[in-house]
Amino acid sequence: MCASGKSTLAGDLASACGASVFHMDDFFLRPQQRTPERLAEPGGNVDRERFLEEVLLALSQGEDVICYRRYDCHTRTLTPPIRVKRAPLVIVEGAYAMHPDLRGAYAFGVFLQLDPLAQRERIRARNGEAMLARFVNEWIPMENRYFASFQVRNACRFCIDTTGAR
Repeated sequence: MCASGKSTLAGDLASACGASVFHMDDFFLRPQQRTPERLAEPGGNVDRERFLEEVLLALSQGEDVICYRRYDCHTRTLTPPIRVKRAPLVIVEGAYAMHPDLRGAYAFGVFLQLDPLAQRERIRARNGEAMLARFVNEWIPMENRYFASFQVRNACRFCIDTTGAR
């Protein structure tokens, strides 16, 4: 769930274990890809095809360095390629990482959940009041529809409630 601590957990694990981390937020759709048909698909707001091509394919082929382009939400463009050295442990972080087109590539999934009131408070503290409204009216419903449509929680080996975490 958004604001459940996914990025924090991934960063902590990367620091502790020397893992490589790939963020699904780097693979949101570019403006020209945001068609009504695509956005109507559960999880359709992420460019999973590009993630498969640029990251998962390279990982499956044993590449030592993974080259991919991040989507920059501010400029609405792809960045020049960045290079991530493959570590023995690779973490794919993000709510949309467990899409059925992607999840077969992972050893296991971890679902982070939290109470909706705590979620709103974390979003408000992190993103401000104006963005909270956008999360509540747009992004959280999209995310919940994706979770329900693809039984994401059930597809994960671990489920951790982060409501009381700081």
